[in-house]
Amino acid sequence: MDIQKEIIGATIKAVKELYGADVPEKMVQLQNTKEGFEGNLTLVVFPFLKTSRKKPEDTAQEIGQWLKENCQAVSHFNVVKGFLNLVIAPAAWISLLSDINADEHFGEKQANADSPLVMIEYSSPNTNKPLHLGHVRNNLLGWSLAQIMAANGNRVVKTNIVNDRGIHICKSMLAWLKWGNGETPESSGKKGDHLIGDYYVAFDKHYREEIKELVAQGMDEEKAKQEAPLIKEAHEMLVKWEQNDPEVRALWEEMNSWVYAGFDETYKALGVGFDKIYYESQTYLKGKAKVEDGLEKGLFERHEDNSVWADLTDEGLDQKLLLRSDGTSVYMTQDIGTAEMRYEDYPIDKMIYVVGNEQNYHFQVLSILLDRLGFKWGKELVHFSYGMVELPNGKMKSREGTVVDADDLIQAMIDGARQVSEEAGKSKDLPEAEKQEIARICGMGALKYFILKVDARKNMLFNPEESIDFNGNTGPFIQYTYARIRSILRKAGLTGNDITLPSAADYTPNPKETDLIQKLYAYAAAVEQAGSDYSPSGIANYCYELTKQFNQFYHDYSILNAESEGAKNFRLVLAQNVAKVIHNGMALLGIEVPERM
Repeated sequence: MDIQKEIIGATIKAVKELYGADVPEKMVQLQNTKEGFEGNLTLVVFPFLKTSRKKPEDTAQEIGQWLKENCQAVSHFNVVKGFLNLVIAPAAWISLLSDINADEHFGEKQANADSPLVMIEYSSPNTNKPLHLGHVRNNLLGWSLAQIMAANGNRVVKTNIVNDRGIHICKSMLAWLKWGNGETPESSGKKGDHLIGDYYVAFDKHYREEIKELVAQGMDEEKAKQEAPLIKEAHEMLVKWEQNDPEVRALWEEMNSWVYAGFDETYKALGVGFDKIYYESQTYLKGKAKVEDGLEKGLFERHEDNSVWADLTDEGLDQKLLLRSDGTSVYMTQDIGTAEMRYEDYPIDKMIYVVGNEQNYHFQVLSILLDRLGFKWGKELVHFSYGMVELPNGKMKSREGTVVDADDLIQAMIDGARQVSEEAGKSKDLPEAEKQEIARICGMGALKYFILKVDARKNMLFNPEESIDFNGNTGPFIQYTYARIRSILRKAGLTGNDITLPSAADYTPNPKETDLIQKLYAYAAAVEQAGSDYSPSGIANYCYELTKQFNQFYHDYSILNAESEGAKNFRLVLAQNVAKVIHNGMALLGIEVPERM
């Protein structure tokens, strides 16, 4: 039973019968009754005053009386000025809980073959360094967004574009050739992405020394950056790569394979993955061809130095370089090529790019260019723009080796969760393997929730200690409540939906119970809102509010020692569905919940 829909339909009938007017559904404004007032739902009557030609209080009184007499969901009402506070009948609450209980994925929609196809791109790592804290936020946002879009009835394809070519890749390769002595992940015991990252840092260290030396000899610093032997060698290597030099390509493939193996381990630990991975080395030539095609069609223009540009001044923007004078591509060209490949692979209806807010302008331009080139989703592409993760000691710099490494962070979170759990004595009687698994679930839950609860558009300060707390707005607080409910259900001997919900004749829910049912019902709206706003934080906030509300209820009322069998059974079903919605809501954030803690 959908209480809100029933009341909206009844209100439309009431206005027709009382005042002889047809009103559209959107005119019926229902909201949760404010705290401190009697009622569950409040109908705003001001939109009907032109029709009723009566005072707000009189209009509310007449509609309330009609609903009480003609709508089974309404038991009684009260009027506060132009607001009609409706008290929902016990039978309606029990019916609503029964409907929620019967649907394993209540509040979520299932996709079918005709559902829109949404592609979401996230991660976008470079193959010259391991993933860091910034990548963690990107991956968690992308994965969660994919789950939320799927829960809104979309078909979803998760993609990654790997930046596997360019001067930054050659820097790591050159450094390894010079100082690596044949070192491999196996010989060093290091993850491949960490090994390559070390050589990227080594290149920068030696490069800086060369610049310093040239400046000491009297050269201008900007010229020294261009004339340093190392950077010249790196550029020579890039040219060889572009020319398909077999030795350079073989080294590139081998070193990239080390990095990919390392990335896969990190992705697995983060609990994220992809349906399709694209590589810049395969898309940049396609992008160049697409730009040349656009040039022939008069969409772009070639300047005297042979470079190709898009004139966007009619869009209030500037001119955008697409091909350099030597014919080499820029990032924009590569994104066009990747779009072309994706469009060939999938009939995309919507494209969402999960990329930091420093690229806002880039995606504004890309949207215009893709639209001009004929991609139907180009104009409406979504740049899911998020803020940076900031640290107490400032921004991260990869080339200086001062990043917060993703693997180190993951391990620190798991170790921290284990320590907090042991200090609280929460898992002392469990086997060692289970203790470690709970530590993993809680540590990752703490990390993910702390990052996802923040509005993605905002910069955020990451605080690991604050995130691993069993109280307050944290992942472990929600996980612990879930585990507590599962423990109650085990003690009651429940294994599934094997308990009968009492009828309204046998049990009348109290206000805290009806509030909880109302909160459970609100999950559907929270999922829909998170999908339309592209907002994982909306789901995180809902899960926290539901958890907090359940804990307040549980503090006031016993479940296993309830005052009657009807009360006990009702509360067991209620608790079971709170656990179900917590489980499903946290899953939309990519967060697991443990059966015990």
